[in-house]
Amino acid sequence: MSAVISETHHDEHPSGIKRWLFTTNHKDIGTLYLLFALLMFFVGGAMALVIRAELFEPGLQMVEPQFFNSMTTMHALVMIFGVVMPAFTGLANWLIPMMVGATDMALPRMNNWSFWILPFAFTMLLSTLFMDGGGPAGGWTMYPPLMLQTGDAFPFVIFAIHLMGISSIMGSINVIATILNMRAPGMNLMKMPLFVWTWLITAYLLIATMPVLAGAVTMLLTDKYFGTSFFNAAGGGDPVMFQHIFWFFGHPEVYILILPAFGIASSIIPTFARKPLFGYASMVYATASIAFLSFIVWAHHMFTVGMPLAGELFFMLTTMMIAVPTGVKVFNWVATMWKGSMTFETPMLFALGFVIMFTIGGFSGLMLAIAPVDFQYHDTYFVVAHFHYVLVPGAVFSIIAAVYYWLPKWTGHMYNETLGKWHFWLSTIFVNLTFFPMHFVGLAGMPRRIPDYALQFADFNAIATIGAFGFGFAQLLFAYLVFQTIRGGEKASDQVWEGAHGLEWTLSSPPPYHSFTTAPEVK
Repeated sequence: MSAVISETHHDEHPSGIKRWLFTTNHKDIGTLYLLFALLMFFVGGAMALVIRAELFEPGLQMVEPQFFNSMTTMHALVMIFGVVMPAFTGLANWLIPMMVGATDMALPRMNNWSFWILPFAFTMLLSTLFMDGGGPAGGWTMYPPLMLQTGDAFPFVIFAIHLMGISSIMGSINVIATILNMRAPGMNLMKMPLFVWTWLITAYLLIATMPVLAGAVTMLLTDKYFGTSFFNAAGGGDPVMFQHIFWFFGHPEVYILILPAFGIASSIIPTFARKPLFGYASMVYATASIAFLSFIVWAHHMFTVGMPLAGELFFMLTTMMIAVPTGVKVFNWVATMWKGSMTFETPMLFALGFVIMFTIGGFSGLMLAIAPVDFQYHDTYFVVAHFHYVLVPGAVFSIIAAVYYWLPKWTGHMYNETLGKWHFWLSTIFVNLTFFPMHFVGLAGMPRRIPDYALQFADFNAIATIGAFGFGFAQLLFAYLVFQTIRGGEKASDQVWEGAHGLEWTLSSPPPYHSFTTAPEVK
């Protein structure tokens, strides 16, 4: 009998490789997602450094133009689908069950599956670089007819994208099922921490948009191999239709990449300001408004295709409207910090860096929303500067902030605070050195996605390249810090953040009814 019991017990808790392959534990799966994202961060970062090395000076010196175009395409696909989305999904897996008081995610086996699809998808995507004709070189937007010039790699790229989409949809179904069905008694929707809210809304966006991307790339596939003419003008199709379908996915997608970051900032800032989040309900409504508006602004990526004036006006005005709920969020974060007892530990530094630099990206986004001047900015480095300010010091900084913030809770060890601060300052200096000059070369007319450029852009490009290598190597410090903390180090006390008493769980929820300025007492 005892043998049977020990055998059963062994099956329930496999160790070693079996533990990670077959796990249905939300914490293990969250860890897998985060480690996968970290690995892909360095793969995608290496691709970015190939791009910047080529652009260090004018002329063609490092790589072939075709390979350069493959790098710009793959860098984007890896960073979006392999880094930011898996990292946010990893954080969702770790935190959502704890924040809503559930024992695990609602669908644990599907959770395991949605992770294990990803390594196969990315192995397939990266293997295309070794195929005849090289990897995909149509940009991450995959516009026809350019994308249809891709050689043998083409169907593998499309299949990899389908797998990533399947993984995202399953993860989203899981998040929604968990949040709606497994909250602790007494936690109604307006009492959930904002990270949970932002993920709930993000999950709906993913379910609504990933099938649209799947449709677009499948039509590309049939155009190339099955004789259809969806996007081929010679057969009665329209290449601009692809842009409409793609951006109907692509614009909500950029909010999928930033909404969970808003939730992270709304958890961290109240803790280190030692005040409840200002304007909880308005933050929830602002997040929902951003999600709704993201579906009706897609053609602002297409002002130059020759759309009717009424279309330009509509998309210009709706794009500007997104600035309103986004502004509400930024003002609420500032109001949360106002007169707070602020301290500046590493997570707070990254959260503050996020708020300030994300706002810079927001302002350049407003500039791009103005249709008449977008004709000048379109497809220049100004656009590259804009979206990298939103995604690097935006999404990536927020993920790093979350890791520093919750790592002591996850591992039981404190990270090295001094090295964490070094990591922040190096990252901040180099990220601005990389992307700020791009505004200037873009406004001066330097087109994006080119391996060579006119002489007058040389100085700013050299600065950007130095910044990119600095930023890339600074992230090795982050990897070192994470692994050092996992292995050991100073024990994290019950009171992880000095003076906060573990308040992070309560501070991102609504304040007590009697007071909007004092934190709830935690016994």
